[in-house]
Amino acid sequence: MDTELAVAYDRCRELHRRHGRTYYLATRLLPAWKRRHVHALYGFTRYADEIVDRTDGLSVAERASRLDDWAGRFLAGLHGEQVDDPLLPAVLHTIAVFDLDRNDFAAFLKSMAMDLTVSSYPSYPHLLDYMEGSAAAIGTMMLPILGSSDPVAAREPARQLGFAFQLTNFIRDVGEDLARGRTYLPDEDLDRFGVTRHELAEASARGRA
Repeated sequence: MDTELAVAYDRCRELHRRHGRTYYLATRLLPAWKRRHVHALYGFTRYADEIVDRTDGLSVAERASRLDDWAGRFLAGLHGEQVDDPLLPAVLHTIAVFDLDRNDFAAFLKSMAMDLTVSSYPSYPHLLDYMEGSAAAIGTMMLPILGSSDPVAAREPARQLGFAFQLTNFIRDVGEDLARGRTYLPDEDLDRFGVTRHELAEASARGRA
């Protein structure tokens, strides 16, 4: 492995170790040669999330521009161009090694862009559209790396597991998402149970469920 690629994998591993500690520890259950590829996928998703959610001093337009620029470099790399980036070489190498579906990555980036402009979802089907990229695509990205004796049969369970993880995160992070001006609990469900965003914000401020 050349130096640039090794550094990119190390960068992804460090992002994973720092920000996804439980998930990072779970990779220890995988064969050693597979771990770096999981780190690469985590690094890809985490870096995009950092652009969207960890650049509070920038306007929405500036964050969108940064995301577009990074996505452009990623797409250029997929087409064989040399990429000057601290982690994309590892991501592109992982995609090549496992022949991962490029559409999953496009769907993920679409959902990240939605986070810049969409603050709520009127119904669960609308939320599912977002989760196709933010959740289901992650499940199908991971499937070839984890391996399966029947990849076709395993595809839908992998997608559903992605949805399950994402929905759990939405429930866990209601207060954090409110602070960013977003609500992932569908409007029709909040209405059905008589819950307002004001009540959610009050509960979050008081440290209550």
